[in-house]
Amino acid sequence: MQTSEILTGNKLSSLQLELLKIYSFNPAENELIEIKKILAKFFADKLSTMVNKAIEIKGITELELDNWLNDDNQ
Repeated sequence: MQTSEILTGNKLSSLQLELLKIYSFNPAENELIEIKKILAKFFADKLSTMVNKAIEIKGITELELDNWLNDDNQ
């Protein structure tokens, strides 16, 4: 059993283990904020790519997207 499994009862993902390594160096608060921004941009870009691909595959129009975004029943 790995240390991560012993501590949490669950196996940590590769990403979680890498983040733990970063925190073990005790980065400054401004560095943590920068890391959070980098991660947020990375995941936002991935999501945007996936959404654009789905829009293309399903043939969703810009008008349909606008209607969904402005739908009061959300």
